[in-house]
Amino acid sequence: MKILVIILLITVVGCSGGGSQLKDGFITVDVTKRYPEKDLILQDFMDVEYIPLETNDDFLTQGRVLAISKDFIVVKNRINDGDIFIFDSTTGKGLRKINRRGEGPEEYIDIMGIVIDEDMDEMYVHNGAGSGRILVYDFDGKFKRSIRYKEGSSYWHLHNFDRENLICYDNFFETRSVQHPLVLISKQDGSITKEIQIPYEKKISTSMNVKVGDMGLFLGANRFPIICYLDNWALSLPSSDTIYRYQPDHTMTPLIVRTPSIQSIQPTVFLFPWILTDRYYFMETVKKDFDPVTKQMPSTDLVYDRQRDALFEYKVYNNDYAEKKLISFSSSNTTISPRPLNDEIASWQVLEAYQLVEDYEKGKLKGRLKEIVSKLDKEDNPVLMLIKYKNK
Repeated sequence: MKILVIILLITVVGCSGGGSQLKDGFITVDVTKRYPEKDLILQDFMDVEYIPLETNDDFLTQGRVLAISKDFIVVKNRINDGDIFIFDSTTGKGLRKINRRGEGPEEYIDIMGIVIDEDMDEMYVHNGAGSGRILVYDFDGKFKRSIRYKEGSSYWHLHNFDRENLICYDNFFETRSVQHPLVLISKQDGSITKEIQIPYEKKISTSMNVKVGDMGLFLGANRFPIICYLDNWALSLPSSDTIYRYQPDHTMTPLIVRTPSIQSIQPTVFLFPWILTDRYYFMETVKKDFDPVTKQMPSTDLVYDRQRDALFEYKVYNNDYAEKKLISFSSSNTTISPRPLNDEIASWQVLEAYQLVEDYEKGKLKGRLKEIVSKLDKEDNPVLMLIKYKNK
């Protein structure tokens, strides 16, 4: 009888993810531990929608999605041709194509990212090639103004914060004397309206150089420091032990705390948030080390189940395939964006038409996806898979 009780206790502990992680409203994650595995079906906790992007002579795109709003999907090509495609976010119909590429004061050299403010009829094009400015257009491509970076800054990971401000990350944090890289900047002139101060002891670089044979490799563990968390934001710095919840009224409270401290562990293990839902927190740990097999830093996908108060290593499957298809919410999957786009869309994935048609012909698809693909040609534009919060 005692042996049976012991076995039951071991089983309960083994399946629980290692005991309670919740304390004072935030969770703790031990980045050195291994957690039990958990399989998830995407459609059980997210709404999935498929948008076939219209294909015609004027709308041929490789489908790199830059922004999605209530009415618009904004897409560019992988090559630097300057084309910006705007599709209807409900039907996928092509609405207009804009190209303001050039070296003039009202033109962009490259498109590093786009933020859209549908209420203001404005599109913020993050210009590349070290230009130090953001160009603002309306949705017809008419130039409105230029926003300059603060001198000595290089903004990255731009998002629409509110009517007056963008929220962004200063990419010079690791290499220059920037102390607080998360800032709000004015949509009118680029001036800093607020520095968001996340405590940390000292800066820890997320990059490393390694030598493989006669070749040198540069590896980086940069992820997304700004994550849209429903109506709030999840903010993080690699050098900090705490990921914070940041609200529109500027209230900041701990959301996830890592242990042991990043300052005390070698090699360094970073913790990055990905998608945060009403039930699950998807995260990734990245060890600052070299994996000779993948030629990358080793990483582990983690999920915190709020309902069960437990941590797991996870796999997520798309149930719109006859044989459930594995997808990833981390940086290891290059075809999916783990970064939430807004408070409605948690993630997106580009599904190439040729691959979908092949899967359809082999009987691998079902449901709405199968219906859409039955009308596709291999040469068509991609189908956009939108992964939406089920309970906002």
